[in-house]
Amino acid sequence: MSDPAELDRLEFHAVDQDRWPDFERLFESRGAPKFCWCMVWRATPEEAKHRDGASRKIAMANRVAAGVPVGLLGYLDGEPVAWCSVAPRVTYRRLVDNDSPDDGIWSIACFFVVRRLRGRGITRRIIRAAVEYARSRGALLIEAYPVERDSPSYRFMGFMSSFTLAGFCEVGRVGKRRHVMQLKLAG
Repeated sequence: MSDPAELDRLEFHAVDQDRWPDFERLFESRGAPKFCWCMVWRATPEEAKHRDGASRKIAMANRVAAGVPVGLLGYLDGEPVAWCSVAPRVTYRRLVDNDSPDDGIWSIACFFVVRRLRGRGITRRIIRAAVEYARSRGALLIEAYPVERDSPSYRFMGFMSSFTLAGFCEVGRVGKRRHVMQLKLAG
């Protein structure tokens, strides 16, 4: 195992046109979610008809090219090693069934960390970075949909314990497994 202090060198950057090649490299790496391209929660009804990885990659590339916030990449020594989907809730299809307005609400919907670095606290670090990123972009509230550690599905959405440690509070549930957790960022 490598030096624990190496994680202090982690840097987080928003995915934009300049960082698209890094996002592509991470998502095409071994074990990465290249089948979904983090489009499952974002797909429009038309995009949802095309469930193959290539179509989803194009849909994500179009969002990035249009300047739509999609998330953060985590870098270790210049290499992309982690991903967090964090964006205005309105840019996702409904993650929760409610009639509350989306103004000022951002959502954290997905994580990916390369296998060799899992279990070392990167998710907690990227949650902090996602909160700061959302705050810097005007978010008033950030919402996440994690599961219990023993959940058989939706594990890519993170675990409740990580969000609790970051100051999020549970405000409800979606389905049988996902918990709705929120953190107020302003007033």
